[in-house]
Amino acid sequence: MSDSTPPSLYAAREPIFPRRVSGKFRNLKWVIMIITLGIYYITPWLRWDRGPQLPDQAVLIDLANRRFFFFWIEIWPHEFYFVAGLLIMAGLGLFLFTSALGRVWCGYACPQTVWTDLYILVERWVEGDRNARLRLHRQEKLDFRKVRLRLTKWTIWFLIGLATGGAWVFYFTDAPTLLVDLVTGQAHPVAYTTMLILTATTFFFGGFAREQICIYACPWPRIQAAMMDEDTLTVGYREWRGEPRGKHRKAEGAENLGDCIDCMACVNVCPMGIDIRDGQQLECITCALCIDACDDMMAKIGKPRGLIDYLALSDEPREREGNTPRPVWQHVFRVRTMMYTALWSLVGIGLVFALFIRPDIEMTVAPVRNPTFVTLSDGSIRNTYDVRLLNKHGEDRPFRISLIGNEYLRVQLEGTPYETVDVPANETYLQRVYVIAPPDSGPAEAERTEFRFWVEDLTNGDRAHSDTIFNGAAN
Repeated sequence: MSDSTPPSLYAAREPIFPRRVSGKFRNLKWVIMIITLGIYYITPWLRWDRGPQLPDQAVLIDLANRRFFFFWIEIWPHEFYFVAGLLIMAGLGLFLFTSALGRVWCGYACPQTVWTDLYILVERWVEGDRNARLRLHRQEKLDFRKVRLRLTKWTIWFLIGLATGGAWVFYFTDAPTLLVDLVTGQAHPVAYTTMLILTATTFFFGGFAREQICIYACPWPRIQAAMMDEDTLTVGYREWRGEPRGKHRKAEGAENLGDCIDCMACVNVCPMGIDIRDGQQLECITCALCIDACDDMMAKIGKPRGLIDYLALSDEPREREGNTPRPVWQHVFRVRTMMYTALWSLVGIGLVFALFIRPDIEMTVAPVRNPTFVTLSDGSIRNTYDVRLLNKHGEDRPFRISLIGNEYLRVQLEGTPYETVDVPANETYLQRVYVIAPPDSGPAEAERTEFRFWVEDLTNGDRAHSDTIFNGAAN
């Protein structure tokens, strides 16, 4: 590079090839991966009997009918506050876990982490462990073996991405029916497009971008600092114990070395490619694989475990003086985490309470404003209203519409001489209703008269009401 060429501000990505490691945290990650992927892939195929007129898919986002089904719970469009409440609980839960245990979500349950772990597992299974993958990466000659291994790996990655995209679209319509339509080429183009996009993003994010998504695309690393403090338990290196690092050979000065033998095991297993011994870093997702690697090495050289461990900055002075760190519960149960827990619980209790008190029938009333009122041939004044009746039951129900608030007002339903109407199961039914005031009565001559519509489910007696205004001739 000539002296006139300005230095680059961007360092090209160095591929990371994590070494296989075993231990309690790695086993925990395997368990969480199996559970989360199992829930994601299996849930659309679970059945739940809701009756003959409703879908039997346990979890279904029915965009066509604007409803969300979750086992025995049915969420209607106007009940979106349930979804908003769940999102608030998810945010508070993220704050809670980060305050107590750092980026534990990122290290164990984040979809990017889970699918990247799965892709690395496939890569290790096809190409070998870290050293074998490094040799293959550095091999410049494109021989048959390298092509075969890469195509095998990419094919499996593609199939995983395809299953990911396919599972996602199954949440939005009946899964068995959609599967047949996808295989026979009869599915809607939106389904194929969605699967293609999710397949491509899963393939790229999990196979190639990996830690770059966590570092550059995800905003959470930049927010986490506000959620953490000196009492937060997070993955760290006990520098006071490990330094000065060096090989423990029988030589002069070896007795003055710390416990760290500079074996690089913690670096080689890190999926983010960082050295935890350099202190807390934005890239660290606290997956704790470095703890497993270091503990294994300490056991081999006869040193105590915990050189790299979940620890809090506030405990470092105590440990330097030879005292034991505070119990884990004292870090987890403190003012900040208790506040997050209380807020999280209040939102959850509020959602459960709202879920159990919500009515099975609802009504909304919209007065027709053009014209505001009509004068009939006998001098009566008539107002028109569009009444929407919502029947949340799984069967058709007869609803009776009435009003209270003025003895002179009477109700007349369009299309029927009766005051009852049959509302289909799990549907919103629009009924035009006329309210008539006789001539020379108070409502007919007044400018505005308040009254209340009532609707009653004649099957079980459930009732709902809505207040509105009757406009008289004084307008």
